[in-house]
Amino acid sequence: MLVVDDNKVIRQLIKVNLELEGFEVVTADDGAECLEIVHRIRPDVITLDVVMPRLDGLRTAERLRADPRTRHIRVAIVSACTRAEIGVERSSGVDAVLAKPFEPAALVRMVRRLARGAQRGAPSLAGVPELSELPGLSEDGMAGGGMAGDGLPGDGRQGGGSGSAVRPLG
Repeated sequence: MLVVDDNKVIRQLIKVNLELEGFEVVTADDGAECLEIVHRIRPDVITLDVVMPRLDGLRTAERLRADPRTRHIRVAIVSACTRAEIGVERSSGVDAVLAKPFEPAALVRMVRRLARGAQRGAPSLAGVPELSELPGLSEDGMAGGGMAGDGLPGDGRQGGGSGSAVRPLG
């Protein structure tokens, strides 16, 4: 499992939640670092933020899909951007999208489903349900609540969550 996010607190929160569920997790600060280490660690699943320095999440996903050595890896976007805002379609090289703020349980369910698909050896997207089919996620495939998000610079949004919010560590 490879978690890629430029926000250290969010990266650590995702890592801790997945490690508590038994996943081995390696982290990277941005897409460029992801591409530098992906061949060495050979993850089944990668989570990518969209807005990152050097190389953003969507371009990283495209490069992963273009490389025969990494095209089988399941890729999930975990972002404060909505699916519509980032223009993610199934053809973009992204297998799933989870919105920040998110419930940690929704993150774990998503990663488990993607990892199961990868372990079966199915080509990317085959046998992986739409996020809208996952319990606890909304019809548009987005999960809400949970962790204070990191709105896009200049978009006027502030992160936040519901009353059951998990606040960033530190």
